[in-house]
Amino acid sequence: MIFNKDTAEKTAELLLQINAIKLNPENPFTWASGWKSPIYCDNRLILSFPSIRNYVRDEFAKNIEKQFGKPDVIAGVATGAIGVGILVAESLGLPFVYVRPEPKKHGRQNQVEGFLQKGQNVVVVEDLISTGKSSLMAVEALRSEGANIKGMAAIFTYGFGVAEENFKEANIDLFTLSNYENLLDLAVQKQYITEDQQSTLLEWNESPSTWGQE
Repeated sequence: MIFNKDTAEKTAELLLQINAIKLNPENPFTWASGWKSPIYCDNRLILSFPSIRNYVRDEFAKNIEKQFGKPDVIAGVATGAIGVGILVAESLGLPFVYVRPEPKKHGRQNQVEGFLQKGQNVVVVEDLISTGKSSLMAVEALRSEGANIKGMAAIFTYGFGVAEENFKEANIDLFTLSNYENLLDLAVQKQYITEDQQSTLLEWNESPSTWGQE
């Protein structure tokens, strides 16, 4: 679910402007999972554009507090959401921790890095939601440390049905600055893509794991 329509449209436009999101239905990308995709999203580019990262920071801070109440801690999911998570925590005047994909193999073998007390209210910040699997693994790591997860806030989601099911099963409320639907509407409006290309992109979204396979 998006925080609000205006933010969703503005965020989509900014992501397209800096090529954080690339749309190429005719020459699809190949994801690490092996999926063929007409879209590629790299939200880490936001950090290189001060005015845009400040916009994302401010929208996150404002809407997190409005939607979840002010938490005790902001947690970022490594590695993509560490940078923006720190910005949000700084804006809200809150402690920050981040969550590794798995525990370290040495030292204290931490998966959650930073100071976190049992029972603290945490909002998790993520850069991108695809299936939600890695994001929810971070949630489980925080819960295993005794955190009370208020919800998750992400920059963008592809809006896959499997992600919705995964978040529902984990009992986690997910809100995003923008999403696939608003991105495509904005991309057509601003002539990044044609309506025919939009149809192709919508077809992919319905069955991303099999799209483009002969």
